Amino acid sequence: MSHFSSPLFQIPGYRRMWLSILFSNLGGQISLLALPLTAVFLLDATPTQMGLLTAMEIAPFVILSLPGGVLIDRMQKLPLYIAGEIVMGCTLLTIPLAWALGLLSMPLMYVVSFALGTVHTLAGSASQIVLTQLVGRDKLVQAYSQNAIAGSLAEVLGPGMAGLLIRLFGAPLALVMNAFLLIGSVLMLKGIHIHEVVPPRSTWKDRSFREDLMKGLNFVKSQKMLLEMAATVGAWQFFAQLALTVQIIFAVKDLGLNETSVALSFVALGLGSVLGGLAGPKISKRIGLGQAMILGIAITGIGWVSLLALEGLLPGIVLFSWMLICFSWGATLLFVNFLSLRQSFTPTDLLGRMTTTMRWLILLPAGPGALLGGWMAEHWGMRSPLLSAGIGTLCVAFVAYRRPYLKALRKLPEMKPS
Repeated sequence: MSHFSSPLFQIPGYRRMWLSILFSNLGGQISLLALPLTAVFLLDATPTQMGLLTAMEIAPFVILSLPGGVLIDRMQKLPLYIAGEIVMGCTLLTIPLAWALGLLSMPLMYVVSFALGTVHTLAGSASQIVLTQLVGRDKLVQAYSQNAIAGSLAEVLGPGMAGLLIRLFGAPLALVMNAFLLIGSVLMLKGIHIHEVVPPRSTWKDRSFREDLMKGLNFVKSQKMLLEMAATVGAWQFFAQLALTVQIIFAVKDLGLNETSVALSFVALGLGSVLGGLAGPKISKRIGLGQAMILGIAITGIGWVSLLALEGLLPGIVLFSWMLICFSWGATLLFVNFLSLRQSFTPTDLLGRMTTTMRWLILLPAGPGALLGGWMAEHWGMRSPLLSAGIGTLCVAFVAYRRPYLKALRKLPEMKPS
């Protein structure tokens, strides 16, 4: 496979990490469809309940990110990353088990979402640091782009597989396959060897937990680039969650799609990620990393606006697929550059706290966005949060472009001293 001829794959362990990401993302495609479809079709969830389900997955980022960053900087990252994959698989298996026992309910779905969010908060942050340790700071844009290609392959293959599993066994039982794929991810990760020097206990046992936490916060606060990006991506998260909370209900109840049609539509996510992953580095090099981020935000907004503007003129499955292409293309372009910029210049001993602080800042607005999206759909109609998301994200892109700082970020900055 010529894809593996990239110089990144000559780095010991990167091929295994890339395959782990592929397995994990394939499983993620199953849960991405199976969890909301279980809520909509089996539990007849309302838009408000779907908003709460989304908010429960976001809540751990708000509650645990800051203290989690201190803990991550005090421990090895790869074992935490592996443990997260294991916990995620076990958590998802509670859904088919509860369904088989007749105990499936929305409160259980909320608990599962909160547990998954906890894994993403801690192990997800650790995974970003593992990538930095593995490939080096100078190759982060290429590595995140390659990882996006793994994600896009999963998004092309995963929805079809998920649709078939859901059709044959039902949405809850499809999650069993997710658990098997996560086992494959763990096996890949266990073969990676990273030499990581963890600060000895003697270096931090006399420092208070609060002191270490504040050092991470103060570092982010002192960096104009991080604050500008946090404000921009946080605003995008707020508006994006308005749409993400209700778009599957909209597809089912307004566009008339069934489980199979929804699953087939999600293949479009992979096509958008391919555009972002393959063209992203060229776009970033041509217009600069900051402007590429802004362009990504604008593309997601175009998707939601055009979904409503063209409703009734094109088949529902075509419209929904086009919206998903715009979302994944734009989000890939946004996050490849956002993650690369923030990881590139942070001192090694602050990577955990910087990562979790930034995730906390950008996801702080996401929970209210998810809850508001569900409330708007239930009280003002399903189209109101989608229209607000489209117009809001386009406004975020316009404001970010008008501000000089992000627009001027053309390449990765050098690492700051500790």
